[in-house]
Amino acid sequence: MKTFYAMRRANGDWYAVGDKGNLQVPIFKSRDDAMTAHSRDSGMECFRPVTFDVRALEEVRRTDGNTASFLMISDPLRHLKHGLRLGFTELAPLLVDSTERHIRI
Repeated sequence: MKTFYAMRRANGDWYAVGDKGNLQVPIFKSRDDAMTAHSRDSGMECFRPVTFDVRALEEVRRTDGNTASFLMISDPLRHLKHGLRLGFTELAPLLVDSTERHIRI
């Protein structure tokens, strides 16, 4: 599993892009990728990269139900709509559960 990032405002809103009437949350593979996209899109001015983990996914599900979708961004220099579209069931297995504690003996 890997740590991913999404853009969030101080008031808790997630940055999303509209696509044919649906909102899609861009997910970035690194904080640097998120900051690169941030510097290229004035709509992200008030947003900052935060860890997008299992808890964040559940929060989006509680807020938007299963209608929200996500865009896995492989190249932050391209327009965000070029990301890989994922639903909850495709994204969840990729996320780190920040509440888990791994102890090795």
